[in-house]
Amino acid sequence: MTSGTRGAPDRPSAPGEQGRGLAPLFAVCAGYFMVILDVTAINVAVPVIGRELSASLTTVQWITNGYTLTFAALLLTGGALGDRLGHRRVFCAGVVVFTLSSAACGLAPDAVVLTVARLAEGVGAALIVPGSLALLQQVYRSPAERARAFGLWGSMAGIAASAGPLLGGLLVDTVGWRWVFFINLPVGALCILLTLRHVTASVRQPGRSVDWPAQCALVAMVALLTTALNEAGRLGWTAPLVLSAAGLCVVAGCLFVLREYLARSPALPLTLLTSRPLAGGAAIGLLFNFAFYGMVFTASLYFQHERGFSALRTGLALFPAVAMSMFASALSGRLSRRTGHRPLVITGMLVGAAGLAGWAAAGSDPAYAVLLLPMMCAGFGTSFTLTGATSTVMSAAPDTHAGTASALFNTTRQIGSAAGVALGGSLLASASDFTGSVRLSMAIGALAYLVAAAIAVLCVPRAPVSAGPAPTGE
Repeated sequence: MTSGTRGAPDRPSAPGEQGRGLAPLFAVCAGYFMVILDVTAINVAVPVIGRELSASLTTVQWITNGYTLTFAALLLTGGALGDRLGHRRVFCAGVVVFTLSSAACGLAPDAVVLTVARLAEGVGAALIVPGSLALLQQVYRSPAERARAFGLWGSMAGIAASAGPLLGGLLVDTVGWRWVFFINLPVGALCILLTLRHVTASVRQPGRSVDWPAQCALVAMVALLTTALNEAGRLGWTAPLVLSAAGLCVVAGCLFVLREYLARSPALPLTLLTSRPLAGGAAIGLLFNFAFYGMVFTASLYFQHERGFSALRTGLALFPAVAMSMFASALSGRLSRRTGHRPLVITGMLVGAAGLAGWAAAGSDPAYAVLLLPMMCAGFGTSFTLTGATSTVMSAAPDTHAGTASALFNTTRQIGSAAGVALGGSLLASASDFTGSVRLSMAIGALAYLVAAAIAVLCVPRAPVSAGPAPTGE
């Protein structure tokens, strides 16, 4: 198969060439590690950032969600560019953008510059993540190899999620919050080195075009949704700005669907969404990210504002929840070979629901020990589900649209994260009873987990699915 482009060919390796050993897996996962580390480390740093930069709670939400906004909105474009130009090339470009933007975050003199730099970080992440899954899809061809690769990919997220709060808290309390971003510089350099050395170039599909009208509609939809949820806490849920943003978000979503229906080369072929496993897996990803990252953001504010914890102590308080991610992902990857993904996804979501419901029912001033098990259940349930949901989506996608399927899955996950953080922050900003708002946020997260479990019953197959013919996109 030829590249069909000028210059050096973006050549795929021969079967088995890349799949020897774990070097390609670790190379690709280094970039994913950096993305997730940044997500979790920032949560313990934002209260300190807010104080040092004199930022309001709404501004702090934008510092957190600015990254998630561009990450979610540009993932489909990242996937399409990977399919068109080669996933390794786009993946490496994303690592460079992310690393340079991290340096800009660390040097930011005020909240505005920091928010803009966070937006740029999200652009880099949107190029990294679709490529990471698509490269694993390309390298590991057999179902057993892919299950192991996706399980370790999920475990890498668990390791980064576990390290993030502790590392972030340690850095904030010792050398300052700016090092939460500077720490990405050596990780980015290592990722580039490993990828260029151990991952060979992937196939290009020069016929794949970037659907810019659809991309603009998607950016508008995510930005308007984030604006509505972020500003509701400051202005109220019935404020004209909030209602207008919510209404325009719906309009932008409809325009996106219309454009994809009419486009000859859509960013997201709507025929992909006719696959129940693929569409259902994407919805599950949205819901569990909404619940888990909403919980982490809300809990971080709760521990520092209500309990008076330092950043490091907050990281230690959150550690049991995120540490479960590493264990649960590895366990899920092993069990899925025997049970299939469906029972694991359902079990994970039910465990997560029980955890957040336990926090919501714990009372107005519970001891930390009472909150420990609920947080651990949420961390375990989310990561226990992640491997199965990832494999369900990627197995249902044809190889020609692996990047698009990966981008769809991660777009819905990041939209869920942005919505969870924005809703949690708005509930806290608009209420006189801080603790009561925390409990309400946890109850809403528990409901999201339950809905995800119901979707899994309907959409996740009992046995691995095989992709059908590639969608035409007509």
